Amino acid sequence: MIVITAPTSQIGSRVLDRVLASGEPVRVVVRDPARLSPAVLDRVEAVVGSHQDPAVVDEAFRDADAVFWLMPAAFDAPSAVDSYVESSRPGAEAIRAHGVGHVVGVSALGRGTSLADRAGLVTGSLAMDDLLAGVTHYRALANPGFMENTLRSIPAILGEGVISSAIAPDHALPMVATRDIADAAVSLLLDRSWSGFAEVPLLGPQDLSGTDMAAIVAEVLGRPVHYLQVDAANLEKGMLAVGASPAMAAAMADMATAKEHGLDEGVVRTPGNSTPTTFRQWCTEVLLPAVAAAAS
Repeated sequence: MIVITAPTSQIGSRVLDRVLASGEPVRVVVRDPARLSPAVLDRVEAVVGSHQDPAVVDEAFRDADAVFWLMPAAFDAPSAVDSYVESSRPGAEAIRAHGVGHVVGVSALGRGTSLADRAGLVTGSLAMDDLLAGVTHYRALANPGFMENTLRSIPAILGEGVISSAIAPDHALPMVATRDIADAAVSLLLDRSWSGFAEVPLLGPQDLSGTDMAAIVAEVLGRPVHYLQVDAANLEKGMLAVGASPAMAAAMADMATAKEHGLDEGVVRTPGNSTPTTFRQWCTEVLLPAVAAAAS
């Protein structure tokens, strides 16, 4: 039995589809079963509720062999530690209680760098990994920024012709597509011959700067797009404006600052940690239709 949390998320939905295709029995923890198709619901056991709820994870992890663990950031949380560690504690306790043998979690790059303890959301995510690694065999999918984050720029692309972040325009960093994160998770969930704790870095196929990204977006969309660096303090103000708690808004800014100073650059790129989806491919297959839909 493989249990999948966050099965309607971008990563979790692909994990669910691929694990179902393997023929292994699947149980999902889902807040709203109506967000899953009837065909999927017919093939899974569904435990309704949040995987932050002790009663829900106690039911879901009973007799489970492996768990896919994805804890989304809660932007109203009192701190990054609460958002990741305290939210994951009921799951960790249920994993221990039911002897779940293997857990694969979605996490972040940065462990072992001088910035790991002051990287906001990433610091919380790494602490979550430590919690889970203390109760079972655990693999942390260590990710840089997601290509999907570019989707947040669609209004600015259509309005001012801009994509933006807090990273300097010429600072090239790794970036990964969520489909590749899901595929790595599925490989680990289906082949449970591993043991202990390890990180699995997923770096995308190449490092790109904001200027590089804007040029690719412009070429794919056939419209002018340029890159704009925003100050981390303005990022924090923007998070507060959309309802984030002060601590979580500061954690977002701290993460951006840490990435600018090398948080995502502590792992040497190899063929083994370079994932296949290019940013151009992602823009063609995901961003282009999303922009077209938003413009219609």
